[in-house]
Amino acid sequence: MNEKITAPQKEERQEVLKEIRQLENRKKILENKQRNEERRVRTRRLIERGAILEGIFPLAPNLSGAEVKAFLIALSHLPGAVELTANLPKSGDTP
Repeated sequence: MNEKITAPQKEERQEVLKEIRQLENRKKILENKQRNEERRVRTRRLIERGAILEGIFPLAPNLSGAEVKAFLIALSHLPGAVELTANLPKSGDTP
């Protein structure tokens, strides 16, 4: 069972390996593009929500991140906050 590999078989094997490497690289490129797009969408969403927060609460631009967090937590503990958030339309629902 000691078969010799011929030159054409060797070349074919190298071509197949080269194609495999190219496909793996293409996969990495596509995965990077997908991650970048997801990051871009998330960044846009965060900016939009931050702008809404600053528009509704004029003091928000002057608060630190920890102060904004504490403020929002305090708001979430107000009577009726749980019911209000439970009645909000879910993402993807049409209002």
